[in-house]
Amino acid sequence: MPRLVVVGGGITGLTTAYRLRQLLPDADIAVRETDDRLGGKIRSSAFAGVDGVDEAADAFLTRVPFAMKLATELGLGDDLTSPAVVAANVWWNGLHPIPEGLLLGVPTDISKLARTRLLTWRGKARAGLEPILPGNIVGVDSVGTVIRRRFGDEVQERLVDPLVGSIYAADTDRFSLAGVPQISDLATKHRSLLLGARSMRRNAPRVEGPIFATPRAGMAAMIDALAQSLDKAGVDVRTGSPVSSIERAGRHYVVDGEAVDAIALATPARVTGPLLRDVSPDAATALAGFDHAGVVMVTMNVLATEWPGELHRFSGYLIPKPVQDWVTAVSFASSKWAHWRAVDGQGRRGMILRVSLGRDGHDLTDRSDDELLDHAVTEVGRHLDLSLQPEQTRITRWPMAFPQYRPGHAPRVEALESTLRRDAPGLFVTGASYRGIGIPACIQQASATAASMAALMSAVRD
Repeated sequence: MPRLVVVGGGITGLTTAYRLRQLLPDADIAVRETDDRLGGKIRSSAFAGVDGVDEAADAFLTRVPFAMKLATELGLGDDLTSPAVVAANVWWNGLHPIPEGLLLGVPTDISKLARTRLLTWRGKARAGLEPILPGNIVGVDSVGTVIRRRFGDEVQERLVDPLVGSIYAADTDRFSLAGVPQISDLATKHRSLLLGARSMRRNAPRVEGPIFATPRAGMAAMIDALAQSLDKAGVDVRTGSPVSSIERAGRHYVVDGEAVDAIALATPARVTGPLLRDVSPDAATALAGFDHAGVVMVTMNVLATEWPGELHRFSGYLIPKPVQDWVTAVSFASSKWAHWRAVDGQGRRGMILRVSLGRDGHDLTDRSDDELLDHAVTEVGRHLDLSLQPEQTRITRWPMAFPQYRPGHAPRVEALESTLRRDAPGLFVTGASYRGIGIPACIQQASATAASMAALMSAVRD
């Protein structure tokens, strides 16, 4: 009977254990989580009369199958819902609708780009030159550098960086193409990104249905369902159980005194590094060089009487770095999610706002509650020309929440994995720090890690 341990009780770690149980029904499997709760960077809690308002990610992408498949397996398929409003804006001295015909901010139609007031005519003219420019991005591994060279500074600073940067809390001038597969494909397979993006959109299989989905009870419903499934399957899931040491013992390992056959480390790179110092000093040193960005989520409820009706048709807005202070993005959550429409004491429906603060290079997680709330209220009020007086507020800090894929990330990960195969066969690293940051990517990596661990156990038995 193989003994396996998964370190980390977030979506990656729990999914790894879930897939391991499917592949190895007789294995002794344990999950160790430092925190006193499961979920990692996924958390939902009651707010403003709504049972499950997310404190971090509020949905997953449906166009890649991994999260949707898992949700369906866990029995959540009938409980999924999708955004009621998806019209987002960019704030640049006023709200500007995101132009049509973009692929993660990359233009596919210059005529549609010409209609936006977000860019100057100089910026539009510069972007229009892209299809006739010679190839000038071979070997470049920076999203910002690629977009600036192809489309100019305005498209990068007012479209691509706000869209991609808001997803990953990133500074895309320092962010590897490995973190954005769609733009990476355009940069490596097409001379013209515009023509390549147009072709990609035209030839993409037609997919019916919404782009995003979430359980009505919040994203934590997936964590709860995974935990229940693991409990029924006899997996030993321990919270409040940090791992302090991993040692090699022949072909096996000893984790805090317990002998195991294989280990999956589903923890952030900076947390994983110190755990490897005894079994692979080279891997530990490499992981120490991985960067992470901290963010803060301020959630607040505004009375219906204070929220302009015309704003209900929008899902929120992004703030480009040149005009940022602390706030980077604002979600009009009660417009975006119909089931989040809070009701006040007089039966009036208010507006729940989710305000993101901080990013790579601007970590605010050590600031006081008063400072964070003051900036959230003041900046959003200035952006929307409102005098906000929220009835209820909540502040959630997420230190080291977002791995930052620096240029050269992919070969760095390949070298790390090669080092582990040499120094510590049977020890795997997995999760957002390595081969994809979003929830579907973490679930995909978890499934691949479980398959590798199961194959190793089968090889050992043979």
